[in-house]
Amino acid sequence: MSTLEARRAAKESLLQVDGVTKGFAADAPLALAETSFTVAAHEIVALVGTSGCGKSTLLRMIAGLDAPSAGEIRLGGHRVAGPDPEIGMVFQEPRLMPWLTVRENLRLALPGQGRQAQDERIAATLRQVGLADFGEALPRALSGGMAQRVAIARALVRSPRLLLLDEPFSALDSFTRAKLQRHLLELWQEANFTMVLVTHDLEEALALADRVLILRGQPGRLYGQLPVDLPHPRRRSSPVFQELKEELARALDLEAD
Repeated sequence: MSTLEARRAAKESLLQVDGVTKGFAADAPLALAETSFTVAAHEIVALVGTSGCGKSTLLRMIAGLDAPSAGEIRLGGHRVAGPDPEIGMVFQEPRLMPWLTVRENLRLALPGQGRQAQDERIAATLRQVGLADFGEALPRALSGGMAQRVAIARALVRSPRLLLLDEPFSALDSFTRAKLQRHLLELWQEANFTMVLVTHDLEEALALADRVLILRGQPGRLYGQLPVDLPHPRRRSSPVFQELKEELARALDLEAD
């Protein structure tokens, strides 16, 4: 048993995706068909595949934003039937309210809590993401990387058990993207949340994930998975990393066969 397999065996299964199928209309092709997998607590899983194979659709169903047409999704043994405070989500763009400060954007994620409890949690989360001095800033004053850190903070401020990320760094330049990938890993190592990440960037998937799940076809189906049994931080120029990247690229190229 590899080191990665031993770590997974020692952890409870947090997320279960069981036979999930999604169609948007009776006369339209399915977006996703009969997809099943589990994710262990504190594991990082990346979903990769070509455009149109249902990656983002699957993530939205895990988040409770869309309902499966068939099958079931469970978090900690409980069926996901709608948005859940134990699930945080980060989208491709920050989606911040432009008229609210950074602090007030985070406050939106904490309904029902007292003002003092909100302020304490917001301050702690802004420190986590390195934005302690920007609580009163408006979104227009932030760089793209800073705005996406606010989006990550908004997802983390509720201390979710599961963090979902839908190509969160795709709009950023390569330097900022690599910096935020490292920072996200630091947050994950310090906290006790699990991550599922959708990405088109094979290096991003391999740099972050314990496993890469490969979706293929239209409708999308789970084609296979690639364990990434490498310690963090990962050296992308290493022969092992490059071999994994080539293996992943070959798996995706099979779509054309």
